[in-house]
Amino acid sequence: MRENTVGRPMEILLVEDSILSARITIGALRAGSVQHRLTWLSNGNEALEFLHQRGLFSRAPQPDLILLDLGLPGCDGRELLRDIRGDERLRNVPVVVLTGSTDEEDQAASEQLQVEKYLIKPVDLDKFMDVVRELNRFWQEDMIVPTV
Repeated sequence: MRENTVGRPMEILLVEDSILSARITIGALRAGSVQHRLTWLSNGNEALEFLHQRGLFSRAPQPDLILLDLGLPGCDGRELLRDIRGDERLRNVPVVVLTGSTDEEDQAASEQLQVEKYLIKPVDLDKFMDVVRELNRFWQEDMIVPTV
């Protein structure tokens, strides 16, 4: 986690091409107790540009958490995950896979790339929020608290 976390909400990047799934995820986050700012992208190529702060996304914040679908247009989620884990600046950002894929190879490959959790859609919202709350707690423990 980064050192400039004092007093700011968690930055969450949601990479999901399904409007319905995105709405459900966004709604669950709003209803939860996690203070956050969310960026939603529906295309793997846009997510790459965002994560590497290129083009339109040159001033994009680095996410504290990535919620990633595997079946994306453009660069798919599998490629995106490999890119994230191969990048020095991004490799420690927690990734939660939210996917419709029940393929055991997808799950094994994701776990090998050290995702925090692999959740199959339709996602159990209580389990999803438990994961996000746990990551939020971990994130807050790394906050720098100014001395008075």
